[in-house]
Amino acid sequence: MPSTPIITFAYGSNMPTARITDQRRCPSAKAMGCAELRGYELRWHKVSNDGSAKADIVKSDVAGASVFGVLYEIPLEEKPALDRAEGLGRGYEEVQVVVLHNGAEAAVTAYKATNIDPKLQPYTWYKALAAFGAREHTLPDAYIAQIEAAPAVEDPDRKRHDQNMCLITEAQA
Repeated sequence: MPSTPIITFAYGSNMPTARITDQRRCPSAKAMGCAELRGYELRWHKVSNDGSAKADIVKSDVAGASVFGVLYEIPLEEKPALDRAEGLGRGYEEVQVVVLHNGAEAAVTAYKATNIDPKLQPYTWYKALAAFGAREHTLPDAYIAQIEAAPAVEDPDRKRHDQNMCLITEAQA
């Protein structure tokens, strides 16, 4: 009997279908569409093993604050691979959030940073993956512009940069 899948809210570099369905993550993940996490804002401050910042969701008191992302249905047996890729227990924790999807509220899982440094910035390839995923899944234009406007730095590891940028190039082909 098949297990019940989980629904996760991707808001950073996991938004592109090619990234989350990578063989090391969740090859059977199915995109369910855009979702909005109201009362939160996107921050680029999660400390990464590579020395850069990754995306995070942070509760906000700012009126109208929202984080947009993509809902993915993931087979339960593939979740451990996603947990490893996301650094569950090593910089991210799993949380339950309520998002707006297709006009209805849905309780889903998300990863929230536990180790932050507001002085860090994301690498350009990381920000490019997030922006690409936002465009792929037709998130609001103003939100895509917000992602693209975030400050970023070049990755000193050119091979890692090129490998990650290849995901975008291959997906566009």
